[in-house]
Amino acid sequence: MTDILNNMMMAIEATAVVFGFLCVWLTIRQSIWCWPTGLVQVVLYLVIFHQVKLYSDMLLHGIYVLMQVYGWYWWLHGGRDRGALAVSRLEGRARLGWLLLVMVASLLWGYLMATHTDAALPYADAFTTVASLVAQWLLARKKLESWLLWIAVDLAAIGIYWHKALYLTAGLYAAFLVLAVFGLLAWYQSQREQQAAPQPA
Repeated sequence: MTDILNNMMMAIEATAVVFGFLCVWLTIRQSIWCWPTGLVQVVLYLVIFHQVKLYSDMLLHGIYVLMQVYGWYWWLHGGRDRGALAVSRLEGRARLGWLLLVMVASLLWGYLMATHTDAALPYADAFTTVASLVAQWLLARKKLESWLLWIAVDLAAIGIYWHKALYLTAGLYAAFLVLAVFGLLAWYQSQREQQAAPQPA
């Protein structure tokens, strides 16, 4: 029975990895299909994280289900004249505010997980949870800085998942790290091109 469960979890993890990779690749290309693809991935990871007792990650992916729908809508209708959304950047004070939120919320959530659950790696798990939520929100708004947060999350996640013997998922996050760097560069170029293009009167 244990072997059957392990094989099933490996199959679910492998499927989630494929959809996760596709989601990030489509996001870099600013394809609207990143959202339904991401929806499949986050639902599968709800199952995985429950199984390995990474409760903050499980909660995160539950919220991701709602955020996938929100991002899908916002990319279609959140731009100029309710059209497609363009890449933009945060202003200095907003950037600092989001950074402080990630730091404080990670410490508080990590403390709650450490003192009230049997969560594995509560503070590291809390950081990836909080930073991912902020990154996902900024991604839905097509903010360039979302990629910087994803890079930080990917670095932390690689260590967490390797430690928990989720080797496929650790490999996925290593690929995510590379893709996040490409995403940052691609969106930076896209924003520069948007700024250089003549604006309609």
